[in-house]
Amino acid sequence: MPYPYFSGETLDDVMRSVIEEIQSRGERIHASQGWCTELTGSLLELTDPRARLSRTETRGKPFSCLGELCWYLAGTSDLGFISYYLPYGAYADGDVVFGGYGPRLFSWKGQNQVDNIIGRLRGKPTSRKAVIQLFDACDLTEEHKSIPCTCTLQFLIRQGRLDMVTYMRSNDAFLGLPHDIFAFTMVQEILARTLSVELGTYKHAVGSLHLYDRNKDAAQRFLDEGWQSTEMPMPPMPSGDPWPEIKRLLEAEAALRTRGSFNAELGDVAPYWADLIRLLQVFRCRKDRDADSIENLRREMSSTIYNTFIEKKRSECLEGSV
Repeated sequence: MPYPYFSGETLDDVMRSVIEEIQSRGERIHASQGWCTELTGSLLELTDPRARLSRTETRGKPFSCLGELCWYLAGTSDLGFISYYLPYGAYADGDVVFGGYGPRLFSWKGQNQVDNIIGRLRGKPTSRKAVIQLFDACDLTEEHKSIPCTCTLQFLIRQGRLDMVTYMRSNDAFLGLPHDIFAFTMVQEILARTLSVELGTYKHAVGSLHLYDRNKDAAQRFLDEGWQSTEMPMPPMPSGDPWPEIKRLLEAEAALRTRGSFNAELGDVAPYWADLIRLLQVFRCRKDRDADSIENLRREMSSTIYNTFIEKKRSECLEGSV
């Protein structure tokens, strides 16, 4: 079988190529979660990492993607946190997700791996040692319901741009891939801003890239939607240190998730980050079935690229769907 390489400008471009190739050339295996069709040794490239959101009805999931990113950035593996956005109960050991990435990024065995690589790339921009390890040898010594599917994240500054290479031992091509690419390219852009360099390309290598039988019909509906516009990436993250704004984002997220509201003014928050906070507010309003507030939030957005996603949440409220 030829080496499976997929390159595209947008997440939808890459996902469509991947799913079509799995359907036509994948091999059947029975994995721990059931029958699936698999490609091994795949490499995916997203040439515009800001085109990280699917524009389709089927896989356009900015709210759960953003929630999972906040879970990582908060440095926690708390089940209650991520369950607010995604059904993670099957992967939990008690009230935590053992394989949660947050602690491994920011406090793994006494190491803040994110700070470590920032310091290394500041000291030696051409370093090849700026690697974050998420999968650990100890993950195999005991049985857990969840261990990291991601092995490493590598960051390379080349020609004034921050490139990123992720290696996954295993990746669900329909459910997991859009969330992973969103979160990792956001981390890539956060670090690019931290290091005052431009955003480069994103590569995503996968040992086992698979499509479960239970998702085959949904994946076909995704393909049947047709090719989406390549003209609607997320706006560039503002220049300068992003971490104060990330702190504000996480404070807003915690308030919305635990108290149901976030009342602080956003006038002093950069429009890019204020829009992300408003997306979290939309998600809360959808849970509260508050269609009017969703419409008000849509009008306050600085960028129009999220309008379709917001309108979908408002329509769900009006339709009374769960």
